[in-house]
Parts: sequence; C-alpha cells; structure tokens
Amino acid sequence: MNETIKTLISRRSIRSFDRERRVGRAEIDMIVEAGKYSPTGMNRQSPIIIVVEDEEIREKLRVLNSQIGGWDSSFDPFYGAPTILVVLADRTIPTYIYDGSLVMGNMMNAAASLGVDSIWIHRAKEEFEREDMKSLLKKLGIEGEYEGIGHVAIGYRSSELPLAKARKDGWVYYA
Repeated sequence: MNETIKTLISRRSIRSFDRERRVGRAEIDMIVEAGKYSPTGMNRQSPIIIVVEDEEIREKLRVLNSQIGGWDSSFDPFYGAPTILVVLADRTIPTYIYDGSLVMGNMMNAAASLGVDSIWIHRAKEEFEREDMKSLLKKLGIEGEYEGIGHVAIGYRSSELPLAKARKDGWVYYA
C-alpha cells in the first residue's frame, strides 16, 4: 500500500490536543498549500483560509462556537488545538460548499501526512454570519460574500490515537 493511501486510511479526528505544543510555521504552510491545491468547480478557487494563531481571535472563536453549539461557555470545541484553520468560501459560486469541503479534507490529510493531528469543527457558517465576525474579515482585508464552511483544528494530540471504527456495510455498489 502506498504512503498516500496509508495516510488516508489512518487519519483520525483528535479530541484532545496538547495546548502548549504548537505546529511550526513550515508545517502550517505546507498544510495550507495542500488546501490551496484542492479541486474546485471550474477551478474558480472560491475558498479562502484564515490561519488563526492569535490567542484573542482563537478565544473569540471558542466562545462563539460554544454558544452556537449550546455548550457551557467554558467548553473548548477545538479541544485545546493551538491553531485553527478557518475555511470560508464565496457563496456567489455555485460549488462553494463542495469547494470548501475539499479544502478542509485536503488540509486534514496533509496534516496527517506530516504527523500533525486535526479535527473538523462545524459552526463556522453561523459564526461568520455575525456582524462582529464580518468586521474581523474586513479588518483582515477580506471582502466579498463569504460563508463559513468549517474549522480545521490542528496540533499534536495529548492522548493515544483513536482506533478506527468498523466500516459500515453498504458503502459501495458496482453497476
């Protein structure tokens, strides 16, 4: 089995990160680069990626995501991951949700190939519908009709790699 297939099969979502151990800039750049080369409808490249390492912005995302998810405000929906990659996509492009989802998948698989752990966290759509988050986009120089697709929380796990659950029957049909 080649290394790419091994990575795809062995990647797991991590729900316990070492908050103090940060992913290096070189690794982050490679993960983001893999996201930039995801397939997109008609190669329109509708998604954008925001690399969040700033503690204040990460905390704002944590609190908002907890509120939207209905959890106590002390809960960390990013499980302690020190870096959050937020994916948004231009909603004026018909394939924007698919495009952004492929970016998310590419980045999680690229992270795994580098020994970096990850998890997809939802609720970016609701976060970036808020005026204060639209203001953050403007502050970053981002203009347009962007919708949050998701967050890729990255870091290094603080627990054992979870075992894969058995695959369900009925995934594949040949015609």
